[in-house]
Amino acid sequence: MTKRMPARVGLSDHAKGREKLKGHLAMLLFSVLIAGSFSFGGLAARYMDAEPLTLWRYILTIIVMAALAFGAFKVPAVWPKEVWRFLFLGGLIAIYMLTMFTALEFTSPIATGAVFTLMPLLSAGFALPVLGQKTRPGVLAGLLIAAAGAVWVIFRGNIDAILSFDIGTGEMIFFAGVICHALYVPLIRRFDRGEPAVAFGFWVTVGAALWLVPPGIRGLLETDFSALPLAVYAAVAYLAVVTTAFTFLLLQYASMRLPASKVLGYGYLTPSFIILLEGLLGHGWASLPVLAGALVTACGLALMAFLPD
Repeated sequence: MTKRMPARVGLSDHAKGREKLKGHLAMLLFSVLIAGSFSFGGLAARYMDAEPLTLWRYILTIIVMAALAFGAFKVPAVWPKEVWRFLFLGGLIAIYMLTMFTALEFTSPIATGAVFTLMPLLSAGFALPVLGQKTRPGVLAGLLIAAAGAVWVIFRGNIDAILSFDIGTGEMIFFAGVICHALYVPLIRRFDRGEPAVAFGFWVTVGAALWLVPPGIRGLLETDFSALPLAVYAAVAYLAVVTTAFTFLLLQYASMRLPASKVLGYGYLTPSFIILLEGLLGHGWASLPVLAGALVTACGLALMAFLPD
């Protein structure tokens, strides 16, 4: 993978347009893969606590990322410059992952999903001090429209459920993780020094794993792996390879081509893709009001995608 300058200087308008289109397609695929991880993650969480489960998946991810970076892409295996960058970014991701699982001990997936929809707006806010990126009014409007549709989908078109939403302990815990992830996206571009994306991803993964060792190592060592069903191994493999390693590369790729607000805006599509996946798997289709909410989200993202950065 070739090195890229952070500012991407010297590209023609046509070339810039192609690069931005690639960034949008990368985030569309990102949303699909993340949606598929929910059922796998829920399955694995039935048999393991959050801390050892998260550490296990990141250990496997380190192996996958090392194979990609130093094997498939033949990146030189050298110690990175400014190691603190990867410790900082890894810490943000580690906090996000742990707070997500911890929050589910106090509240429902619906409530945490509602908190998640705050991430793109928070990222747009962080982009100004971190990168000097100002979110255009049209893009902000697209984010707000997409957010409204996402909340409608998450609460399955039930107005009473939306009105009765109460901020509790779990929501506040996950909100801290959402803040960390929202800050993470603009920092990818800020901390880029021209490294290949796979090498950058490998060192961030190492940084996250280092933060996860203290809370998770004891539980991981005490886990009876022989007693775990095969489905758990499949779930952890999917989480490690697809929703950690591969989606990181997609996020890294898109973050170098799109503003932070547009990158995380695609997270609004995740609930809609979950509904579509459940229907295709034969678990039942959503009601028409919920599908209408998904359509509103798609329209908001389409508006955001085609507006100037």
